[in-house]
Amino acid sequence: MKAKKLIVGMAVFSFAALLLGGCGADDNNTASSSTSESTSQTSASDSASTESTEATVVAGEPMQDGTYRLEEKNYKNDYRVTFEITVKDGKIVESKYDNVNADGESKTENTEYNETMKEKAGISPEEFIPKFNEELVAAQSPSSIEVVSGATHSFDSFQNYAQQLIQAAQAGNTKTIEIDNGADLQDGTYTLEEKNYSNGYRVVFSMTVADGKIAESNYDYLNEAGESKKDDASYNENMEAKSGTSPEEFIPNFNEAFVSAVNAEDGSVADMDVVSGATHSFHSFVIYAQQLLNAAEKGDQTTIEVDNFVTE
Repeated sequence: MKAKKLIVGMAVFSFAALLLGGCGADDNNTASSSTSESTSQTSASDSASTESTEATVVAGEPMQDGTYRLEEKNYKNDYRVTFEITVKDGKIVESKYDNVNADGESKTENTEYNETMKEKAGISPEEFIPKFNEELVAAQSPSSIEVVSGATHSFDSFQNYAQQLIQAAQAGNTKTIEIDNGADLQDGTYTLEEKNYSNGYRVVFSMTVADGKIAESNYDYLNEAGESKKDDASYNENMEAKSGTSPEEFIPNFNEAFVSAVNAEDGSVADMDVVSGATHSFHSFVIYAQQLLNAAEKGDQTTIEVDNFVTE
């Protein structure tokens, strides 16, 4: 579940890598199909990550300068997330992700907690929290940060919230984002859509909640005709040959595993297993799924529009 850091020569490419991870690396560029898995916001293909080439952003608004904030409303085990990014000249210049208690004290300063977690998980907040912040500024992309072993749930939370702050920065919306974390899911249908097509496809994702449980998950890549990437026979064959999986396999897998994981007692998206060969698609799915869960916690059925970056 490691997302590779991007190596690019031109600063403009940082815009392309800002938001959530597409899947160009999933199929190793199976180019005989007209499609590519790089349809989401924070990652680019392996070819882009291994070559120092200029990439031009052709869709997706750049981040606007300002300070953007997000806060969890509720405490869990005496802590809640507070998160702030500062954007200058269209780039993230400062990241302040933290877990604080009611007195505003950081979890990084809780010696007993850090020692206990270090012993059990091999990592502690005083290590991974600064790492998250430093690497977000360096990579300009939450999914370009390597997952920290032993802190998977915190990492998934960080990715989700960083994504939401970047989306706010694109819109120039400095209103604090409030997350009603841990609240019961409210019945209804919640939808997220990417705005821009990349290689002919964009993500469309809906989640239906009934009786406080996820009744249905519909995550997909659709072209302008509304046709699913699952039905692109040439693409599926090529990706299967090179990656060992394909959209017709991993897309239903994601949807089924999501419903099962979240509906379990104390379940979480972080409990899903990464699908080998579809790592970037998995990261995309997880971050978007968490945004839909946050919407369901509030009962906000307004469609989430992601102004995903597209490059050429």
